Amino acid sequence: MKGADILVEMLIGYGVDTIFGVPGDTNVPLYEALQMREDKITHVMARDERSAGFMADAYGRFTNKPGIVECPSGAGAMYSLPPIAESNASSVPVILLTIDIPLPGEGRGVLTELDCARLFEPVTKMSVQVKSAEKLPEIIRRAFRAACSGKPGAVHLQIPEDMLKADVDPARVSLHIEEDCKTFPAFPTRPAPGLVESLLEKLSKAERPLIVSGGGVIRSCAGDNILAVAERLNIPVCTTMTGQGTMPDDHTLSIGVIGDNGYHPHANRAMEESDFVLFVGSKMGSVVTIGWTFPKITLNKRVAQIDIDPEIMANNYENVISIAGDAKLVLNDLLTAIPGSFTGEHYQPWIDHLNEMRSNFWENAESLLSKSSVPLRPERAVRCFNQALEASGKPALIYSDAGTPTPHMTRFLKINDPRTRFAIPRAFGGLGSALPATVGAWRADPTRRPIGMFGDGSFGMTVGELETLVRLKIPAILILFNNGHFGWIKGLHRLKGHNQCFGVDFTPPRGQAIAEAFDLKAWTARSADELDDALAKAFAHEQGPCFIDVHVESIADRVPPVYSWLTKRGHDPLSLEAAEIQYL
Repeated sequence: MKGADILVEMLIGYGVDTIFGVPGDTNVPLYEALQMREDKITHVMARDERSAGFMADAYGRFTNKPGIVECPSGAGAMYSLPPIAESNASSVPVILLTIDIPLPGEGRGVLTELDCARLFEPVTKMSVQVKSAEKLPEIIRRAFRAACSGKPGAVHLQIPEDMLKADVDPARVSLHIEEDCKTFPAFPTRPAPGLVESLLEKLSKAERPLIVSGGGVIRSCAGDNILAVAERLNIPVCTTMTGQGTMPDDHTLSIGVIGDNGYHPHANRAMEESDFVLFVGSKMGSVVTIGWTFPKITLNKRVAQIDIDPEIMANNYENVISIAGDAKLVLNDLLTAIPGSFTGEHYQPWIDHLNEMRSNFWENAESLLSKSSVPLRPERAVRCFNQALEASGKPALIYSDAGTPTPHMTRFLKINDPRTRFAIPRAFGGLGSALPATVGAWRADPTRRPIGMFGDGSFGMTVGELETLVRLKIPAILILFNNGHFGWIKGLHRLKGHNQCFGVDFTPPRGQAIAEAFDLKAWTARSADELDDALAKAFAHEQGPCFIDVHVESIADRVPPVYSWLTKRGHDPLSLEAAEIQYL
């Protein structure tokens, strides 16, 4: 049995149905083995290793299984680094297989030689080189165990080509798999005895308690559990940017998104005014706390934290109580421990107060959401998308790049269908992820419409993957926010109070023409009416990918809803008014 056959059989055993990758000199043996098992596992060829990595990342975000990606040696491995680093830092389980030069060539100047195990070590949970074909089954088991257990993350295996060509006696190896590690979270942990009861006691004594749902809730598939606990205790919930969607946006207890980028002012006010905050699955990092400057009233002495990773407990604030464990299990234990006599009625004035602020915010925002000026306002573009998504009546998997679409989408996007998911890669904020991510989203669940949102700077980085979408007939809806520059960076220039912007402008792409050159159905929208029409046609088009080139006002033209930016311009970021703040 060849090493490549062992590798493929192990992947199939772990339930892998898709592997993303790019062909090269060294991974030919793997492709030969994959071709023999096309009935069990599908190889999706990307046009770039970075894109393949983002496909695997999206697959991992939208399923409870790790995304698998492979690449050849040398440059292929180096191109794979950005998405793997993003997945690991975002707690997304991904396994990267770099098929490397044969072992005998090490240290002899072989073309594409690179110490990949060391290269990926700082940005993965585990990075090892396979030095024996007989060790392949054991190392594959370790890879799935590491990716899916504890805090999920990325794993890298450097597999020399000769390991795949080697003959292995099946009697000398075991191809067994660990059922617990086929999905995540594997081996979920429960809290120590008494901690849940102690947490309940502190919640019951609070007058203005608040739950903050982070990305860890989504990783643990615990959205329903957050909702159940919130309803049983009658406690309002805010989310972080990566936790957005864990609560239906129209729920009376769902207050909004906290933090810096795309925040809701009433949600940040809830953080300011609360006397006890329970963070679930959140690191309380720089975006959530606006560089650890918010709330103005210190969070010390009034924070509880639930997280699967004990290393981040009380890392940024002095917790009253820290509970290490899987979010889903801890929340279930919390729900079970609530006394039958508890009603939470005494929290109602607090909830009514927050909902009054929320109502005021949305009433005031109507002037921005309904404005029909040209160039198209980003707020109105989000309104158009919300209406089209709701009118479709179907769930979607929405992946947005970290740049131009983020602040307005995070603030104004409304997700009320629990089957719809919204994801933004926030660990490193790299561009070029959303377009290829629609491929991974589609492979994750073809019953939900994949939607990618990106600016024109991002589009230029991954335009080649349009061919992948067409080749695979993926019914993705791609939305380009087109304004001819790196808007986020240009905005940072203008925040300094001048218009001396350098190295940020480029020729706006002819998005519709580019998409049509790849045989996508495409439209251009310069007004709200044109965008409404294009979105209606896009949601009705299910025979393959489609593309909307939206000519939109830049976030460098008017200060977006970013707390720290508004503060620098002298505006009260907690105001509920719909103000239009200029840079200059």
